[in-house]
Amino acid sequence: MFLAHEPVARMAPFGAEHIAVLIATVAITALALAAVRRARDVKAVERWLARAGWALLVVTLLWTAWWMLPAYWHIEESLPLHFTDVLRVVTAVALIAKSGWAIAVSYFWGLTLNLQAFVSPDLGYHYAPGLEFTMFWVLHIAALVAPIVLVWGLGYRPTWAGYGTVLALTAGWASVAIAGNAVTGANYGYLSRDPGVPSMLDLLGPWPVSILWELVLVLAVWAAMTWPWTTGRRTASAPVADRLGLVRRHGDLVTERIRVV
Repeated sequence: MFLAHEPVARMAPFGAEHIAVLIATVAITALALAAVRRARDVKAVERWLARAGWALLVVTLLWTAWWMLPAYWHIEESLPLHFTDVLRVVTAVALIAKSGWAIAVSYFWGLTLNLQAFVSPDLGYHYAPGLEFTMFWVLHIAALVAPIVLVWGLGYRPTWAGYGTVLALTAGWASVAIAGNAVTGANYGYLSRDPGVPSMLDLLGPWPVSILWELVLVLAVWAAMTWPWTTGRRTASAPVADRLGLVRRHGDLVTERIRVV
């Protein structure tokens, strides 16, 4: 078993810093969504989102490489096995390529699994508190704002095929994380034992009961997140936006706004 390096300090949940980040997140999300919906050139918006995706991908890879350096390596954090670690790469692909599978994963993971970081952040400071604070929140906020912009700004809608595909991908990544935990003794994805710090999982009982309840909630909440987009006449008849039928494109909301004006 590898030894974990304990952080020298942690961010206090719902302290001044946390509250400030939550307020900033709401403001950033509202401004980004408003900018996309008010824009008159949809292609220009998509190009800007692609650039944002490339920036997110580069920052993600650099941040991952930083934790891999011998001076900063520790087994509990350095391997990119958390769901949010892979989510950042997937979100970048969604912004760059508008791939259906990536948009679907970004939507379901970004608006649920990623939210735990906002409600009960597990942010420990190991070497560079300022940098670690900034990167933690920038990457989590990006993973939250991107699917909101793609779905409510550009009109991409998840389908039941997307729901099932993301469930399968989630199970696959959970298997990878559990295997990694078995080898390293770490707890990526909080799948192998209780997190050890206060979290939303505390409401679901002790491990492994919490994992079973989490599975039930994921099935139910993701279904609830899919159903509204598949029942409306206009949305259900919108053209499929990818070969596998994982998302539909409900027109261009920007174009519809211009037509009304």
